[in-house]
Amino acid sequence: MFTERFLRGRRGVRLEEAERARLEAAIMDVRFVEPRARLVRAGERLTHSTMLIEGFLCRYMDDRRGLRQLVAIHVPGDFVDLHGYPLGTLDHDIASLTAATIAAVPHEALAAIERDAPEMARKLWFATLLDAAIHRAWLFRLGRLDAVGRVAHFLSETNARLVLAGLSDGRRFALGLTQNDLAEICGLTDVHVNRVIRTMREEGLCTFRSSLVEIPDPKRLASRGQFDSSYLYIDEQASDALATLDRPS
Repeated sequence: MFTERFLRGRRGVRLEEAERARLEAAIMDVRFVEPRARLVRAGERLTHSTMLIEGFLCRYMDDRRGLRQLVAIHVPGDFVDLHGYPLGTLDHDIASLTAATIAAVPHEALAAIERDAPEMARKLWFATLLDAAIHRAWLFRLGRLDAVGRVAHFLSETNARLVLAGLSDGRRFALGLTQNDLAEICGLTDVHVNRVIRTMREEGLCTFRSSLVEIPDPKRLASRGQFDSSYLYIDEQASDALATLDRPS
């Protein structure tokens, strides 16, 4: 089932069996993409939205010098550009960070859901609002946290999202990102990120080596990054699995 991770563990938005079957049936195409491939170019007309099945995707914007700022990271189960349905185009690019498997859902099928299944449409709307909540957390991270705090917050958030997707045990997960990617996420230079990763390792906050992240004490890492998982709208059952990621003391 391609949609099994979509909205998993989210509060009040569980897809019913018939709804998930309808979303599965709406998938037009499933394909593999290579790492570092651009999937959507800013401004191009969109006729479908993309669900991420495996791997990592990103949204990004370039400045006039061609320097990139990552504005979102997507994990398996995310409906990456669902907002492209009402907007028609995007104001940013979408690319793969790792090898990935993606599914395309035509906007015609989303229009039919909006027309015929308003409760299901509300759940799709929730997914776009969840993206907005994550964006606000990213703004907070860039505007108010120091370098170590930014990386700690990002890794705590990613850990929580991957736990929901069944891809982290809460202390260890694979993350196919480079230090350059972390720099573009956290608004730092490559050199600064290298120092931050070393500092975090020496302080026992986490290790990030060969695309594997290990977090000895998730609650301590969350506290250092001022990470509060409430903006991820996690349900009670999933919260039990994230007990160590509760609000920092």
